[in-house]
Amino acid sequence: MKEHPEENNELEEQLDDQNDETLYEHHKFIAEKGQNPLRVDKYLMNYIEKATRNKIQKAAKDGNIYVNDVPVKQNYKVKAGDVVQVMFEHPPYEFLLTPENIPLDIVYEDDTVLVVNKPAGMVVHPGHGNYSGTLINALVYHFENLPNNSSDRPGLVHRIDKDTSGLLVIAKTEHAMAHLSKQFFDKTSEREYVAMVWGNVEEDEGTVEGNIGRHPKNRLQNTVYEGDDAEKGKPAVTHFKVLERFGYVTLVACKLETGRTHQIRVHMKYIGHTLFNDERYGGEKILKGTTFTKYKQFVENCFKVLPRQALHAKTLGFTHPKTGEWMSFNSELPEDMVGAIEKWRNYAKNQKEMLE
Repeated sequence: MKEHPEENNELEEQLDDQNDETLYEHHKFIAEKGQNPLRVDKYLMNYIEKATRNKIQKAAKDGNIYVNDVPVKQNYKVKAGDVVQVMFEHPPYEFLLTPENIPLDIVYEDDTVLVVNKPAGMVVHPGHGNYSGTLINALVYHFENLPNNSSDRPGLVHRIDKDTSGLLVIAKTEHAMAHLSKQFFDKTSEREYVAMVWGNVEEDEGTVEGNIGRHPKNRLQNTVYEGDDAEKGKPAVTHFKVLERFGYVTLVACKLETGRTHQIRVHMKYIGHTLFNDERYGGEKILKGTTFTKYKQFVENCFKVLPRQALHAKTLGFTHPKTGEWMSFNSELPEDMVGAIEKWRNYAKNQKEMLE
């Protein structure tokens, strides 16, 4: 994020009084409607990943925590509607983009767009705790003058989670960025994922609808909000189709109609089918199956083969921004997912033979 907004004249004057250097916003939160009065240091501890109380208290002591554009001390009580900002003299690390010579698996490239196959474990853009080794670091090394999106991230039209593998389209021109972003917003692009989930998905196909928003207790998770709470989330729609059943787990294809953070992971958990080995959402536990030690060992072996959530962005389709041609790309499942699927396929086959 660039320097503080120009319209905040009072804030600008306060900053000029403190020092001659520009302050940069590192974090910004708006306290929700139901927020009970809470000390700002405790409030920020709930929202900033890997933050320590000492760091937050030091930020307050240095005059770097603002509420409603006014610097506050650590004992300020945050109330509903308060705008809380953490400001520093240096830009956030995610905008100090260092080019890094990281190989890219390029599926398609022309002078307008780029399609890459991201490996599991690679973060898409720098952020707290991941300041290097990201897809963006690789992109700014291999390509010059990539256009920034609305969040100042070069080339990025959309993103997938760190431990999700698969296809991403990158914009190489300003026109491509605007054109592709509109397609994603208008839901005219196509994205299909393959996931392995816990439990036997009984319906051959179906649709999950449920507003997705930040989990009220675990800030690293999202959740589905229903009924009177629906307004706490944003509308999200996921279509799924069963590809193969293995008894205690099921292989499914998921098509996204919307693109909320963790959408497939949240929606599949919502209908009782958490992604296999999805640690953040509880899928690293044995959620279905027997209590036999032999079965437990089998599942743990599967976790070793696939040490992340079983999710791959397999296909991607969009209208080419320059030619108007419909482009469709398909990627093979990565080795770790193939290995885990084969293990479950053999397990299911053996179970069936034992019953016959």
